[in-house]
Amino acid sequence: ETAQIAAQLAFELGADASVASRAGLLHDIGKAFTSDAPGSHALLGAQFLRRNGESAAVVSAIAAHHDEQPHESIESVLVQIADACSSARPGARRQDVGHYIERMSRLEALVAAVPGVSRVLVMSAGREVRVVVEPASVSDEALPEVADVIARLIDAEGKQPGGVTITVVRELRAVATSGQGPSPES
Repeated sequence: ETAQIAAQLAFELGADASVASRAGLLHDIGKAFTSDAPGSHALLGAQFLRRNGESAAVVSAIAAHHDEQPHESIESVLVQIADACSSARPGARRQDVGHYIERMSRLEALVAAVPGVSRVLVMSAGREVRVVVEPASVSDEALPEVADVIARLIDAEGKQPGGVTITVVRELRAVATSGQGPSPES
């Protein structure tokens, strides 16, 4: 993810997208060595890659991505930005996973309590909620009102960062089986 973000930023700014992408991909390789050697993962990773023939531009970007060395290029700064963007998304950090799961569960329970709701699916880190309502309880005309009620509940809860897209679905199914022959007459 860091590689993709860094490459896109570099492309948009006219910087070297291949250097930004490669440095983004390899920026945390030093985490594999932190238990064996003293030092930060950024510097250990840069040392490892330098020893193994990686380009100076990529090595420099990796060494600087936590400001332990000065940035020598725009790609270096872009890797740092991309790393921050990637790590800031919900669920990115292990210690945040418990909070993330709790927040998604709370959002699901909040929506499930709305009258007529039969199923709730929280997606995209809570930025999207799909709701299935009981066709016997909620008419087609009432769908926008149910969506608005859910949006207001989420806003009142105030714990969901950013906007949430709510999609309410009312589905009526009829099922028949062919090939059974005529029904027995009574």
